[in-house]
Amino acid sequence: MQIFELKGEVRTDLGKKATKALRVAGKVPCVLYGNGAENVHFAVEERALQNLLYTPIVYIVKLNISGKEYEAVMREIQFHPVSDRVLHIDFFQIVETKPVIMEVPVKLRGFAAGVQAGGKLSLVVRKLKVKALPADLPGEIDIDVTNLGLGKSVKVKDLSFDKFEIVNAKDVVVAQVKLTRAARAAQDAK
Repeated sequence: MQIFELKGEVRTDLGKKATKALRVAGKVPCVLYGNGAENVHFAVEERALQNLLYTPIVYIVKLNISGKEYEAVMREIQFHPVSDRVLHIDFFQIVETKPVIMEVPVKLRGFAAGVQAGGKLSLVVRKLKVKALPADLPGEIDIDVTNLGLGKSVKVKDLSFDKFEIVNAKDVVVAQVKLTRAARAAQDAK
């Protein structure tokens, strides 16, 4: 899991006018919650968020809020419906001893046997929910599809890992090799 450093300033004014003034100044209002501690309201520069938001990589965010350091993960992002500017971000504080649930991207590896036979490989679920300690969170989930034949699929129940568990439903299809018309015609000809 990669780490992203972000600096922010504590907010004291939490009203609608103060939030609007922050956005006009090019800042994004945020909140940090979790661990039973009091919520921390803060603001960050909108430009500083570009590399954090617009990437498939999942980060642990190291927040520096007015000199205090926190480790957190992003929970929710709100975008403006027309301009797509970031309106608000919720961060969840993490502790090394408590497991965290996060969505992690899926990466397929290998050349499927079903594709060699004329099928088409399809990634059905791009991200899976993973539960693990912060130190054991993977950056991505690697799935080997080399032995995947025509019409076969990989489901969540087929996957097992040592340091983390997948909390999606067991019957969810992650990847599959679909029969194409050409492959179906070749099978019928046999």
